[in-house]
Amino acid sequence: MKFQSFLTAAACICLLTPGFAQKKRLDLQQSLGEKPSLTKNIRSIVGWESAGRYLESDMRLRKVYAVDIASGEKREYVAPPSSDVEVFVKEKDVFLQKGQQPERRLTNNPAEEKNPTLSPDGRYVAFTRDNDLYAVDLESGREIRYTNDGTDVIYNGYASWVYFEEILGRATRYRAFWWSPDSKHLAFMRFDDTKVPMFPIYNSTGQHGFTEKTRYPKAGDPNPGVRVGFVAAAGAPVVWADFNEQDDQYFGTPYWSYDGSSMMVQWMNRGQDNLKFYSVDPKSGKKREIYDEKQPSWVDLDFDGRITYLEDKKHFILKSDRSGWAHFYLYTLEGKMINALTAGKWQVKDLIHVDETRKQVFFTARKERSVNTDFYRVDYDGKNLKRLSFGDYTHKIAMAPDGRHFLTTYSNVATPPRIALLDSEGKLIKDIDDSKADDFDSYSYGRTTMITIPSGDGYNLPATVTWPTDFDSTRRYPVVFSMYGGPNAGSVSNTWKGTGGQLWANEGVVQITVDHRASGQFGKAGVALMHRNLGKWEMFDYMAAGRWIKAQSWADPAKLLITGHSYGGYMTCMALTYGADVFDFGYAGAPVTSWELYDSHYTERFMDTPQENPEGYKNASVLTWADKYKGLLRIMHGDMDDNVHMQNTIQLVDKLQNEGKHFELMIYPGGRHGWGGVKTLHDRLERYRFYYEHLLGKPVPAALLKARRN
Repeated sequence: MKFQSFLTAAACICLLTPGFAQKKRLDLQQSLGEKPSLTKNIRSIVGWESAGRYLESDMRLRKVYAVDIASGEKREYVAPPSSDVEVFVKEKDVFLQKGQQPERRLTNNPAEEKNPTLSPDGRYVAFTRDNDLYAVDLESGREIRYTNDGTDVIYNGYASWVYFEEILGRATRYRAFWWSPDSKHLAFMRFDDTKVPMFPIYNSTGQHGFTEKTRYPKAGDPNPGVRVGFVAAAGAPVVWADFNEQDDQYFGTPYWSYDGSSMMVQWMNRGQDNLKFYSVDPKSGKKREIYDEKQPSWVDLDFDGRITYLEDKKHFILKSDRSGWAHFYLYTLEGKMINALTAGKWQVKDLIHVDETRKQVFFTARKERSVNTDFYRVDYDGKNLKRLSFGDYTHKIAMAPDGRHFLTTYSNVATPPRIALLDSEGKLIKDIDDSKADDFDSYSYGRTTMITIPSGDGYNLPATVTWPTDFDSTRRYPVVFSMYGGPNAGSVSNTWKGTGGQLWANEGVVQITVDHRASGQFGKAGVALMHRNLGKWEMFDYMAAGRWIKAQSWADPAKLLITGHSYGGYMTCMALTYGADVFDFGYAGAPVTSWELYDSHYTERFMDTPQENPEGYKNASVLTWADKYKGLLRIMHGDMDDNVHMQNTIQLVDKLQNEGKHFELMIYPGGRHGWGGVKTLHDRLERYRFYYEHLLGKPVPAALLKARRN
C-alpha cells in the first residue's frame, strides 16, 4: 500500500510564511506548558450516564457532571450506590469502604494481601496472599482459602513476571484471577517458575545493598508452567482445565461468557504462530476447540478486544489480522464463521458498540488514511459500511448506551481538540466545545505538518514535522528525529501535538517523527516483514529518512540527532552503530542491545529462539556493529530496570570501551524502566544540556534551568 501525503515538504514550507514573524512568540512558560497558550481547557468526556446524558469531567474543579444532550443542562454526577464500594489494601490487610461509611477491615494477617477484587454481586472479595488465592464472604466475614501450594516459585492467581509484562499487562498489577459474571466461580492461573532462570537485580542502597530476585525467562529459556483453574466462590476443590501443564505453551487473558456458563481460553504454542480458542466448562474443566488460527510469521496473543460476546448468547465478534490487515469477523459460539464484517487494505481499531436489534456494529478504524482514526457502522452481513465521523481528523469516540448518539473529541496537527455531538447516522447535532484559545491567531509558533518520506524501494513513510518558529527555508537547522520503532507500534498520527515541542521550535530545531514499514501503517503484511530480523527494515527506513532529511535545504547535514526509549533506545543505539554514516548524535533510554537478553514471549514472537535463528540474533544485535560507532551517543538506564535489564547497557558499554569509542552514560539509581521524582527533572535538564551544546552550540539559558526547578 502506498501513502499519498496531503502536504508535501515543499507545501509545508510554503505555509510557514514570514508574516508569522510579526506575531508574538510563546514565552518560556507557555512553550513549556506551564501556563495557557494556543489552547484553553476543554471538557473531558468520560462516558455516559444514560442514553440522554453524557458525563464530562472538569479537571479544574475535580468534578464530573451529567449533561443533557438536548438542553445542555448539567448537574453534578453522583455514582450509583452499587458502584460506590471500594476494596483496597492498607497496612498489608484488605479493607472495604462503602460510600461515606467507616472503613471495614476484612483481613488481619501478618502477610500482605494483594489485588482485592469485589465479585460482581458484591458478596465476595477475592485476593492473593503468599501466592495462594483467597476470598472473604462479606455477609458472614468467613475467609475462604482456595489453594494451598503457593511458594516462592508457585503462584496461584498471581502472575509470573513474563505474563505480567507481556501477556496480562502491567495494568493488572500481577492479578491473574477473574470473577464469573454470575459470581459463582473464580477462574485463575497457576504458575510454576521452578525451571525459569532467576535474574538478580542489585540495589546499591545502604551499606550492603540487596539483591532483588526475579524469575525472568530470556529468549530460549524455559518458560513458567501454567494451569487454568476454576473454583466455586463458596469454596470447593479446584477444577483444572483440560490442558497439559508440561506443554511449552502460552495462555492469553481469558473471557467469561455473559452468563458465566463457560470461559473462552486463549491457547498458543511456544512458537507463537498458532492460536486456538477453547470453550471450557468451569464445572468439569472439559474443553472444546472453537477457533484455530495459524500465520507464517506470528499471531498476536495480546490483541486488544480480540473477542466480544454478543448478548444473544449465540455469537461473538472476533478481531484478527490473519488477512494481512486487522478486521472483524462474526462467529457462532460453536466456532462457525458467519462472515467477515470488514475487509480491505485498512485496519480496524476498537469495537465501540453493537446494536443487536438492528444488527449493526459500530467501530473505529484507520481507513481513510492510516494516520487518522474514524468512526464507522456496518451491518452484520458486512454490507452498508458507512463512515460516521467527518473531515481530515483523528476521532476519539464515546457512544451512548442505546447507540443513538455519539460524542467525538477530534483534532489534527493543525487543529486543537474539539468536541461535537452527532447522531447514529453521522449527522451533526451540535458543537460542544473547542480548545482553541481566543488569541490563537495572534501567535507565531512552530507549526506541525504531515508529510511522507520515500523509502527508496516503494514505501512512502508517514511523518510529522514540527517546524521552527518563523521558519526560514534559506537557513539550515539541526534536526531531532524521535521514534519508538517497535513492531506494530507507530508514533505518527494526525492529531494535535500541544505545546510540547515549542521550546525547540523557538530555538530553531526541526522535530520529526517517522514510521517505518513495519509500524502498523501498512497493516500486518508490513509488520510481518520483521519476522526473524528485528532491526533490519526499521533501520533501512530510518536511514532512508535520515538521508532524505540531510538532503533538504533546511537541514544541517552535521546535526541529525535520533532519540527514543526502550525499543526506541535500541533503535537509537543501532542508528549510532549500524547507521552511523547517517546519524550524528543519539540519546538512548533503556535500550535493548542484544535480543537474547530480553524476555522470551516478546522476543521469540518476532525472532524465534536464539537456537533456531542464530544469524538473525547476531544481525539484530547492537554489539555486532559496535566497531562502526561514530558520532556521540548518550545512554540512560535505571539500575533496577526489571524489564530491559541494565545488563544490556553494560554489555554495550563494555564493547564500546574495548573498541576505544567515546560515548556518554547516565545511570539512574533505583530507576526501573523509567524514573520519577527528582530523577525526572535531572533527566530533563541533562537532555537540555546535550541538545543546547551539540545541536545549538550554546549553553542552556539560565531562565530555562530555573523554570524547570520551580
